[in-house]
Amino acid sequence: MKWDDLRRSRNVEDRRGTWGGGLGRGVSIGGGGIILVLLASLLLGVNPLEVLGGLQGAPPSAQVQENPADDRTADFVSAVLGDTEDTWNTIFQRQLGADYQEPRLVLFSGGVESACGFAQTASGPFYCPLDQRVYLDTAFFRQIQAAAGPDADFARAYAIAHEVGHHVQHLLGISDQAQRQMARSSTGTRNAISVRLELQADCLAGVWGHYTAQRGLINNTDLQSALNTAAQIGDDYLQKQSRGYVVPDAFTHGSSEERVSWFRRGLQSGDIRQCDTFGR
Repeated sequence: MKWDDLRRSRNVEDRRGTWGGGLGRGVSIGGGGIILVLLASLLLGVNPLEVLGGLQGAPPSAQVQENPADDRTADFVSAVLGDTEDTWNTIFQRQLGADYQEPRLVLFSGGVESACGFAQTASGPFYCPLDQRVYLDTAFFRQIQAAAGPDADFARAYAIAHEVGHHVQHLLGISDQAQRQMARSSTGTRNAISVRLELQADCLAGVWGHYTAQRGLINNTDLQSALNTAAQIGDDYLQKQSRGYVVPDAFTHGSSEERVSWFRRGLQSGDIRQCDTFGR
């Protein structure tokens, strides 16, 4: 992925080296957080139940550093976020006739306090609609690179773009409507709605990817790496890896085939209207 010449975002907060204050609350993880707990657990070789159990509690509060550290990872995140800002500003104006409100992205290490609760590294990237921030521990990037190899940049960018996709859902009122419906639904229906939300975020990430491809920023190797990543965080793939069998009724993010299909739909169309997972 050719990202060195991309505009850097000013909406990055670097909290690495600090711990956000916590009150022992349970974390509210959105945007693929739970499924990424499983992925991170598989990569790290630990029991995902132990990881999820570790999301309770928080260490003492500390000061927040507002400026990104001058390192390659922070620079990459700032570049990708800046490009999503430019892309979504254009899409909102041309396809929706509206202004795009840019989210902030928080880099953290170890743990972080968000408006949705306290989260640790194992939560993976997540979006909190209450403060309109994407949260990312850069250790997760190292795990992606270890699994995907030297051509992992677009796979890492896909993770950011997926969370930004949840922000787009929030701006359009989709996630709020879905949450209201989930609050009065059975477990099976809640899971089905969650799958639709996650697949839509995959498609929206693909919409952003469409325009990066148009500008020659990614090649076929980059695309294949991202598609492989999407396949490896499908519910069926992760359940098979962790349990040895698949339970479709327990899906919350979609199967590997579905995630790849919706990501590819956004990539091919570049049209936000093609991402209506609720109308199909």
